[in-house]
Amino acid sequence: MNTKLTLRLNNKLINNAKKYAKKEGKSLSQLVSDFFTAIISKNQNLNMSNLKPNTSKLHGSLKNISIAKDAYKKHIEKKYL
Repeated sequence: MNTKLTLRLNNKLINNAKKYAKKEGKSLSQLVSDFFTAIISKNQNLNMSNLKPNTSKLHGSLKNISIAKDAYKKHIEKKYL
């Protein structure tokens, strides 16, 4: 769900942001959304710095890995039965 947000910014900043958005092929709203998403993500990643070294090395290592439920079930059965 999208909600309207009103921002008060310097005219020069708004004009430069509009030019940049046009150059990037995005709307100004999309740029602002991307910015908020990036800073929230960065903040969440900073929280990862509290992890122990071995745990932080593993973080994200399975990000793009997909394991079928059947394969996992067979692995668990073999391991424990």
